[in-house]
Amino acid sequence: MGAFSYFPQTEEDIRIMLERIGVSSLDDLYADVPADFIYKGEYDLPSAMSEQQVRDFFEGLAAKNTRLKVFVGQGAYDHYVPSVIPYITSRSEFLTAYTPYQCEISQGTLRYIFEWQTMICRLTGLDCANASMYDGPTAAAEAVRMCVASTKKRNSVIVSARLLPHVIETIRTYAKYAGINVVVTDKVAEEVAEGVLDLAGVIVPSINRFGIIESHLGLADLVHEKGALLVEYCDPSALAVVKTPAEWGADIAVGDGQSLGIPLCFGGPYVGFMACKEALMRKLPGRIVGQTTDASGKRCYVLTLQAREQHIRREKATSNICSNESLMALWCTVYLSLMGPEGMRKLNALCYEGAHYLHDALLATGKFESVFEGEFLKEFCLKPKCDVWKLQQALLDAGFFAGLQTEDGYVTFCVTEKHSREELDQIVEIVKSVK
Repeated sequence: MGAFSYFPQTEEDIRIMLERIGVSSLDDLYADVPADFIYKGEYDLPSAMSEQQVRDFFEGLAAKNTRLKVFVGQGAYDHYVPSVIPYITSRSEFLTAYTPYQCEISQGTLRYIFEWQTMICRLTGLDCANASMYDGPTAAAEAVRMCVASTKKRNSVIVSARLLPHVIETIRTYAKYAGINVVVTDKVAEEVAEGVLDLAGVIVPSINRFGIIESHLGLADLVHEKGALLVEYCDPSALAVVKTPAEWGADIAVGDGQSLGIPLCFGGPYVGFMACKEALMRKLPGRIVGQTTDASGKRCYVLTLQAREQHIRREKATSNICSNESLMALWCTVYLSLMGPEGMRKLNALCYEGAHYLHDALLATGKFESVFEGEFLKEFCLKPKCDVWKLQQALLDAGFFAGLQTEDGYVTFCVTEKHSREELDQIVEIVKSVK
């Protein structure tokens, strides 16, 4: 072996590879890099450590983190994670599983993707679902592309301004490079009725960025009269208790699976989901797993409806989605299996009770004004009558991440089942002390 003790290639292996590509040394591979950019000194690496020393070192680094109790939502929610989930998803047959293309050796992976799809269909009320969506915002952007692909000679999409800002920006980015015209508006129904001629689709939130549960009564009929498709962006956790996309007449449902027990994780990895009516099934991007029987008549699972070329021949594909987020889909599937319908209803009841308790208590301090009249579930906005910076600093000093300021000048709070009544009362007392 050479200087690289942990490389599997021998000196002879390296020599043969270099000869094959026509260079004499590894340094020749960097011949195009200017010499001034190549570091020639010794690396400042620490001395070797034992395993215990390495653990102690990284635990010391982790101890420098400030751990806060999170009372902010805006698309990422601090729900409880049952301890059995990381145990199951860390098993080697799940953690090391890769491609499901070879169905004869990938039945475990294919089965839990199938279960994930089934659960998403039950939550949304729609006919079919896929796997492989990266996160909620990119799933929304893919739905916009799907609307254009599903409607002939139509190239405009109306996007509700009440969607989360990062969702809107992701849609705009995808649309820009796909040549799609995006109209962002607060008055969706009016724009559908009067504004856009070549309308392919409309995307609206189930629960908007202010936490309000929206009513889409009559919107689907209006959109369909224009020959367009209706997309609903959802919090899947809330779909256990609010009207489903199917009940509103939506053609496509998308969202982020993070609220299904995925930890906040500094922003990821998360997983998106997408479901649609049966008529649109062949336009779904990403992978779709179907159930069939093998030669012995036993139940088994395969990738269906799309050939592998759907994912690798980008110029002929409906989407560029190829990488699979199925490990996170497995995480959500285990979570939903543990919770069940009754558990999901109880979770939302706890969120609702806590959020409304905090909302009313904060208004009673006289430091806020009510902004919206609509019903909310776990997240709400208030108009501050105090210095927001002082409010946020006081909360941070007490160990709370709360009172996030929106671009409209409001502040948002979010309460989940993890938050106790004592913590809510503590936040109220801190608010009272802010001058």
